[in-house]
Amino acid sequence: MGNKINPLGFRLGFTQNHCSLWFEERDYSEDLREDEKIYNCIENYVQHIKGSINSSYGGITRIEIMKQTELISVNIYIAFVNLFIEKQGQEKKKEKGEKKKKEKEEKKQIKQLREEVQNMLVQNMLDSVNRKLLISIEKVEKPYREPKILAEYIALQLKERVEIRKIMKKAIELAEKADVEGIKIKIKGRLNGIERARKESAMQGRVPLQTLRAKIDYCYYAVQTVYGVLGIKIWIFVEDEQYLSII
Repeated sequence: MGNKINPLGFRLGFTQNHCSLWFEERDYSEDLREDEKIYNCIENYVQHIKGSINSSYGGITRIEIMKQTELISVNIYIAFVNLFIEKQGQEKKKEKGEKKKKEKEEKKQIKQLREEVQNMLVQNMLDSVNRKLLISIEKVEKPYREPKILAEYIALQLKERVEIRKIMKKAIELAEKADVEGIKIKIKGRLNGIERARKESAMQGRVPLQTLRAKIDYCYYAVQTVYGVLGIKIWIFVEDEQYLSII
């Protein structure tokens, strides 16, 4: 049964925290629907920006919600497209002036995105008129360390009909460059258009799923292809020194 449990829920209270923190005695269902509305609004909005022309925004790695009596805090962790979509000719060294200019533009874009998301949520969150809404957006420094970003990368390659083994090998290389201790990838469905569904898996390093003190990040991602829906599962083992002191 150990293989069937969600590795994130299995580690709650040890190396994982809840993505939504609030307490409600009476209107629990309303607050739950409110969380779902926040998640859906932000996901749809950022995906719309990502698909637009000349967009520099990437996918969302996670969203954290904290509710208080008069305040709703929403923390959004996002990665930019140029960090997790590989392009040729980007390995050239950049001058310090260009690097500072790029960082300044990214901060400006994050600030603009935060204001737009906040205005959008204020208009749609009719149930929270009496609460103040606080939005904060943080950039992920190592996008390939996040399983959702790797899953989006794999999904993009699957849509372009790249060979399965080649995709998984490249994804493992990208994760290793992000200094992960181990990674496991599983892809299941009608791979390469074969009539019978099958699965392919690859693993590199250690992924101790039964060790509670091991910080494991997990993601399930479904991608629609011309052959049908393919499922992608990714486990990433990130060693963290603060959890090793528990032993």
